[in-house]
Amino acid sequence: MTSRIRHITVHCADAYALATFWSQVLELPLHEDDHPGDEEALIEGAGMLFVTVPDAENVKSRVHLDIQPQDRTRDAEVERLLALGAKLVDDHRKPDGSGWAVLVDPEGNEFCVERSAEERAQ
Repeated sequence: MTSRIRHITVHCADAYALATFWSQVLELPLHEDDHPGDEEALIEGAGMLFVTVPDAENVKSRVHLDIQPQDRTRDAEVERLLALGAKLVDDHRKPDGSGWAVLVDPEGNEFCVERSAEERAQ
């Protein structure tokens, strides 16, 4: 029998708040048992588990998520995510439409926004 990844676990200062941000990013609901103040929160449809930890991370994470919009352009998705509370920290978008944008979530975790499949096909 093989193994599979059950969850991608994110350590954070406020599990519910950060899970709520990512729930909005992915447009997937939090698990029905999750509530403000919980030490864990799960976006079941994405397999993302957020766990409150007492200590802050002091080093750059070596793992990050790459987001690919499904029903909008990369640039429209970047604007939507900025409105949700993300911050743009590095911009690798090129005049020819290629490239990606590096953002951070409200707790400073980096993630990238790539071009949609439709944009890649052009």
